[in-house]
Amino acid sequence: MSAAKAAQPLHRVLVVDDDVDIVEMLEYNLNKEGYEVRTATDGRKAIEIAKTYLPELVLLDIMMPHLDGIETGRQLRDIAELRQTYILYLTARSEEYSEVAAFDVGADDYLTKPIKPRALMSRINALFRREAQKADPGEQITIADLLINRKNYSVSQNDKSIILPKKEFELLFFLAQHPNKVCSREELLQKIWGADIYVLERTVDVHIRKLREKIGDAHIRTLKGVGYMFTDQPE
Repeated sequence: MSAAKAAQPLHRVLVVDDDVDIVEMLEYNLNKEGYEVRTATDGRKAIEIAKTYLPELVLLDIMMPHLDGIETGRQLRDIAELRQTYILYLTARSEEYSEVAAFDVGADDYLTKPIKPRALMSRINALFRREAQKADPGEQITIADLLINRKNYSVSQNDKSIILPKKEFELLFFLAQHPNKVCSREELLQKIWGADIYVLERTVDVHIRKLREKIGDAHIRTLKGVGYMFTDQPE
């Protein structure tokens, strides 16, 4: 490991898969990249570990005993301290409905097996690199009845606190930064998920629906066949 890499602060990663060979392979490659790693072979154990370990990234399989990856992801997102944790699914399930279900519970990325270690490490490094390059964390937006604070990823509406997972928050913050501007799904995917990450365009629709469930329908308008627009004058 290079001295420069060793000097970097370690990110905590939790690897969850019932295939021991995959767990060992991921642990080896993550350690080699300088990440701190814990592992679990089922969803229940993963949740138990996550509550105290507080990982910054969870690599999560879907088909596991005791508790599948979708329900595990849902329960992880219900833990307040983990709502900003990245969740990246690594699974043999390639069906679109599985991918949509993963993003519906708050996934940040979804990759199908077989895993290519070098490509995966590049993807993980890019994820944390984008996090470090984000705009001034002190930025705050007040628009209509919403107060959106980038420093602590907090949202309040009429003085009521609203908790959002990381990707939902980033999507809301980006839209609020560009009020009354129509943003296509393609643009939102590139700005929020990144050009180096492939996800379905429906992923944006899922996250918009989840946002509307929490802040109401008035702020984000749909322009059919075009995209979405955040309005600073909600009806």
